[in-house]
Amino acid sequence: MLDFLIAQTLNGLVYSMLLFLLALGLSLTFGMLRVINLAHGAFYLMGAYFGLTAWNLTHSFWAAIIVATAGAAIVGMLLERSWLQRFYVRNELDQVILTFGFALVFADIMKMLWGKDIHSIPVPPLLSGAVQIAGTYFPAYRLILVGVGVALFVATWLAIERTRTGALIRASVADRVMVSGLGFNIRLLFTYVFGFGTAIAGLAGVLGAPITGIYPGLDFEVLITTLIVVVVGGLGNISGAFWAALLIGLAETYGKALYPAAASFIIFGLMAAVLLIRAWGRDEEDVE
Repeated sequence: MLDFLIAQTLNGLVYSMLLFLLALGLSLTFGMLRVINLAHGAFYLMGAYFGLTAWNLTHSFWAAIIVATAGAAIVGMLLERSWLQRFYVRNELDQVILTFGFALVFADIMKMLWGKDIHSIPVPPLLSGAVQIAGTYFPAYRLILVGVGVALFVATWLAIERTRTGALIRASVADRVMVSGLGFNIRLLFTYVFGFGTAIAGLAGVLGAPITGIYPGLDFEVLITTLIVVVVGGLGNISGAFWAALLIGLAETYGKALYPAAASFIIFGLMAAVLLIRAWGRDEEDVE
């Protein structure tokens, strides 16, 4: 029983950190740009495919990480500069339709380029071993993934709360017109923030590839759960997204292990409870 609890908890933490890496970019995008990017899952899958191509060419997992992160960031910034900037003044429905449309376009393009087969990226030899935890052996790579998620949470929180750039971002959330009037290039800042969000999604895609695999449809699968995490944590709330990812990740992992038929009900039930209790998702002072 103890081995089961340890294994499921560790698996839940790994899944939680993957969810957080996705929710981090989505929370930043909404918190600052006020755009719910329904193409965010496509950037996850895009990063995985970019990483797969880099690995096939170089057989280097580290090259795959660099290419996936940079590729997703570049595509994200191009999307923001060419399309999304025109929709900041439009209503939310227009933005949702636009980003959902791009999600479908990206999905078809990836099918054309990489096909419909299931792919994977092998774990680098340096991280292919196992670590013994309370008598249970657990893959070292998955533990590293948990560390990456925690490190990115701490680094992003410190950057937002303790740096001049973070202060500028928070000020832009509160009053972008005033910040623009002070001489700051808000449009360029928005592009960088959006690019950072898609870069993290691409990073999550390549890091998750050895665990989840790479296949068409994965983008929409992860998007649904990520939206639940963002809603439960509070739209635009980075700290809330981290704790919500832990809650949802552990709940779904234990749910699939103990009551597989009710696993989806558990996470949707959590989201419904949050919406009933705190429908606005966060207080103004919670803004990151």
